[in-house]
Amino acid sequence: MMNGDRPKLIVICGPTGIGKTNFSLALAKEFDGCIVSADSMQIYRYMDIGTAKPSPEERRQVPHYMMDIVDPDTPYDAARFCREGRTAIAKIHTQGKLPLIVGGTGFYIKALLHGLFEANPVDPEIVRRLKEQAAAEGIQPLYQRLCVCDPETSGRIHPNDAYRVIRALAVYEMTSNPMSVFQEAHGFRQCPFDVLKICLTDQREILYDRIDRRVDKMVADGLVDEVKKLLEMGYSVNLRPMQAIGYRHMTDFLRGRAGWEETVSLLKRDTRRFAKRQLTWFKKETDTIWTSPEEKMTIFTLARRFILNSYLIQ
Repeated sequence: MMNGDRPKLIVICGPTGIGKTNFSLALAKEFDGCIVSADSMQIYRYMDIGTAKPSPEERRQVPHYMMDIVDPDTPYDAARFCREGRTAIAKIHTQGKLPLIVGGTGFYIKALLHGLFEANPVDPEIVRRLKEQAAAEGIQPLYQRLCVCDPETSGRIHPNDAYRVIRALAVYEMTSNPMSVFQEAHGFRQCPFDVLKICLTDQREILYDRIDRRVDKMVADGLVDEVKKLLEMGYSVNLRPMQAIGYRHMTDFLRGRAGWEETVSLLKRDTRRFAKRQLTWFKKETDTIWTSPEEKMTIFTLARRFILNSYLIQ
């Protein structure tokens, strides 16, 4: 599936809980596709319920890539995702199938499509000093400093993500320029693919209701036991994946820091807030078709035109 020298792929993105899994499965079956997960949490093994991975039965129906590829204590970033994701796309194309990039991690999708800028290596002495400060004072003071010197980058980084906070601060200290300046200069312009990008959305109250019901299902499916097992396996609560939505909430509950009703309420609230941030990200993206997951046949028609007639939105 090529357009000249550029292989075709379809992106299905959108906020958590919108229905990307069911939508992409139907699309993959219709057009002989394979799914490449673009979710920064579904890469981790043993983290299934809280990351809303497709069920084993769903994964048997359609081949899936970029899921369950590292343990929760393995460092992973967008650069590695770009490399491994593009390898998966190439493999899918050699099989004569259509790659479907499916997920809600906007930065991973952007890295996959356009590549990442090549940052100069940071000074190890600066990194060492910042790590010592983090060990002595915690990561929050460093994150607050990053919010001041590079608010754009800080908005993309979790406040507890020590690796990325320290790296961004190190770039700033070395160059007197925020990392976002170098990323903007790069412009994410390199796109070796012919892309149809579809973002699923819905009315806010409908989305929030779907999120609340999905949290209830995660709890019913055993989210507490999943987190308990991860802790028993020795995975630290300070690991970045363990600080993600759902996992940190259940950890607080298991440690007695919050009651059950409060835990579930906070989990629903924080998931809704996360969905709002995802929508804000995707609204900044260009060349995107916005639609409801209910408009399946319309998108199928559009996808068929794209595949057969080199329909471009770029």
